[in-house]
Amino acid sequence: MITIIGYVALVLTIMSFLMKDIKLLRFINLLACILFVIYGYYINSYPVILVNAVVGVINVVYLVKN
Repeated sequence: MITIIGYVALVLTIMSFLMKDIKLLRFINLLACILFVIYGYYINSYPVILVNAVVGVINVVYLVKN
């Protein structure tokens, strides 16, 4: 089950890079970041958690800002 969360996060990340609408890109990427944080927690990988938490916060800031 945890591996599936990682793969879904991976697909969402790739999808976000294919978006032309920047708000949609940030929203899809935010969902991916949330899933990667969950995935990182379950595999006990602090680098995965940290980088995705930071990118997720950046996405939220830009979503709220625009």
